[in-house]
Amino acid sequence: MAIALFLGGLSFLLAVVWGVPLIGWLKNYGIGKKIRIEGPTTHQVKTGTPTMGGLMIVVPVLLITGVLNLSNLLTSFPVGRYLLTMIGKEGDTVIGRSILVPMGVMLGFALLGAWDDLWGVRGKRGGGMLARIKLPLQVVLALVIAWALYYYLDIHSLALPTVPQKIDLGLFYIPVAVFIIVSSSNAMNFTDGLDGLAGIIATTAFMAYAIIAYLQSFRGISPDAVGTVRVSYLVPFSMTVAGACLAFLWFNAHPAEMFMGDTGSEALGATLGVVALMSGQWLLLPIIILVPVAEAASVVLQIAYFKLTGGKRLFKMAPLHHHFELLGWSETQVVQRFWLVAIWSAMVGIALALL
Repeated sequence: MAIALFLGGLSFLLAVVWGVPLIGWLKNYGIGKKIRIEGPTTHQVKTGTPTMGGLMIVVPVLLITGVLNLSNLLTSFPVGRYLLTMIGKEGDTVIGRSILVPMGVMLGFALLGAWDDLWGVRGKRGGGMLARIKLPLQVVLALVIAWALYYYLDIHSLALPTVPQKIDLGLFYIPVAVFIIVSSSNAMNFTDGLDGLAGIIATTAFMAYAIIAYLQSFRGISPDAVGTVRVSYLVPFSMTVAGACLAFLWFNAHPAEMFMGDTGSEALGATLGVVALMSGQWLLLPIIILVPVAEAASVVLQIAYFKLTGGKRLFKMAPLHHHFELLGWSETQVVQRFWLVAIWSAMVGIALALL
């Protein structure tokens, strides 16, 4: 845990240092957010604020994790193992194979999110990639990750609170994993609508899973009934992500100098889903990320209610944070109160993981 906390602090420093140059670069290339006309009128002043700020999180996390696990990552490939043998070095094959998965999902969904952000900035619609295009791409990426979890890492079980034995789901694990990854990615994306909201929710969730993974490692618990994957590597990885998210909040606190964009929200959501799957405690994910789940549910319910009632609205506006804004809550009040709920739900999730 001491190393994990140090890495969290290191990622914070690296991300903060290059935050100002990144904002300058985004402004220079005109990568500014377009605000929906139908959104709250108070948000119109945010038009033009640099987006794609998720790069501030993704790059330091991949850089730090990659450098610290270089020898372990090389063992995942035949050429890498040969090179390590030639120079008399060794790597941990289990950790190398394991850490490659969350790194891969973060990179893949960050690239997809960046494409979406650029589409929104450069396109005439200003609304980003169409759902009928983006969702299939997300599913394909999630399928690759789910396949890697099942076949590459041998993870395919379900952990239940108070039940010591884990339930082997077999091939049914793959569609479940795809659903969790895609849902978590989109839920975090819906949450990214107010200054500081998505960043602070993601930080809390990753810290929660860092604690869960640490306690599992301390107690010698494997995330899978038959797998050999250890969870200790998830502790420094999760804290590294949390540290980078805190650095992003330095520039995203109200009034925001930079937005996360889909580059960050989709990558963080999908990566969090994979961390939950690899820890074996994915059943607790909806509790730990209660706020993003509520945000996504509000959108689904709003659309369904609108169609069923012929034009009536269940909420004043979806996602949920806009509903509370229109009720009279200030942006800061919404963010702080949602964060309190996130802390509470994370505490409940950690407690359930210990049963």
